[in-house]
Amino acid sequence: MDKHHLPERATPEQRIAAGKALRDKLPRPAHAPWKLQAKRGDAIAILQAADKTRLPELVPIRYGRMLQTPFTFYRGSAAIMAKDLSSTPSTGIHVQACGDAHLMNFGGFATPERRLVFDINDLDETLPAPWEWDVKRLVASFVLAARSNDLSDDVGRDAAMACAKSYRKRMRDYAGMDVLDTWYARIDANDVLDMLPPERRDFVRKRIGKATEGTSSELIFPKLVDESGGRARIRDEPPLLFHWTGEGSDRHMEVITEALGRYRESLAEDRRVLFDRYELADGAMKVVGIGSVGTFCMVLLFTSLAGDPLFLQVKQANASVLEPYAGASAYKHHGQRVVMGQRLMQPASDIFLGWVTGRHGRDFYVRQLRDVKLSPLVETFDAEMLELYGELCGWALARAHAKAGDPWSISGYLGNSAKFDDAMGDFALAYADQAERDHAALKAAVRAGKIAVEMER
Repeated sequence: MDKHHLPERATPEQRIAAGKALRDKLPRPAHAPWKLQAKRGDAIAILQAADKTRLPELVPIRYGRMLQTPFTFYRGSAAIMAKDLSSTPSTGIHVQACGDAHLMNFGGFATPERRLVFDINDLDETLPAPWEWDVKRLVASFVLAARSNDLSDDVGRDAAMACAKSYRKRMRDYAGMDVLDTWYARIDANDVLDMLPPERRDFVRKRIGKATEGTSSELIFPKLVDESGGRARIRDEPPLLFHWTGEGSDRHMEVITEALGRYRESLAEDRRVLFDRYELADGAMKVVGIGSVGTFCMVLLFTSLAGDPLFLQVKQANASVLEPYAGASAYKHHGQRVVMGQRLMQPASDIFLGWVTGRHGRDFYVRQLRDVKLSPLVETFDAEMLELYGELCGWALARAHAKAGDPWSISGYLGNSAKFDDAMGDFALAYADQAERDHAALKAAVRAGKIAVEMER
């Protein structure tokens, strides 16, 4: 998955040497500068181009969420940064990239063995691409998060550098491991707790305990489901959760049932046996996140023969924002692109992960809804926690890139010095400034009536 020139069966030593040699062509400090390219065009126009694939009635909610702060804007502007990153220096070493590796796309979730792990949990944009693109998007998010929390730029830069340093050191560790050990490597709850100062562990331990005290579906059921009518039905909470009333609404459940038969075929045979033990009870539209708002997303409620609930999420999958700059996906179906990328990057993937084509030609992927999900409370982080979280995210990103990538060449390039870490600190500050300018452009477009927004209470 790399474009630098090496024999197909090059040894780890040869790859490390080749990575080190790349420093002569691209010195590590060369990653620090950020300069806006004239060919980039209007940032708002880049955002609006993606609106064509979204449900028009939900697009104002998306812009309302992006309007709140430069940080929330950044979370929804992966397409803008993808174009910007394409003009930045790159070693030419490709990995299976996340494509939207900001810090809020990391968190805890359960493996099929019901163990809590920390990793990347949103891979809608995944595609083979330069490893630097993920690192740069991640480190810049720490500066914006710091500013959002009224912390200084020194704090934001320190967190960004801690993230880059962790990525560099962990990549070196993976380069020294057996490839099978790297494939199975994971960051579990104990690893996270060990990183924390003793006085912070109790709070995190309690959050972990609460998240794992029952299955995700059991915890979600009373929040989302109304049983007052004699049968389980997802509770309408418009505009964020509602039953479909658009075209074909009278046959909505029939259409979903037809699609589920096709989704079933994307599962391994043993997973089909498990899936067949559930029956569809209801389905509703759900608005999620920031970058995904406006795409077709549904929550499906199933019940087992014993009446146990299961929630699956069906998410529309469009072309990755990286494709215009890193090349088209090897998979024509973008749901399959997401699933395959997720299996390559995550230490363990959801047992119900699959894909399907909708009646109107839309691509979708399917997964469990919040399977024991533990999200970071970034809005509460002080300087110490932000830096610790930077280390954790850098570790997780290195593990994901190393799993199916070339940890030897990347590690050889990064080396043992802090030159790359320093460069990422500078880049993070400079690009955070760019995100703030783009956020200001969105505010101006809203004031001018060019973009409609819906603000949520």
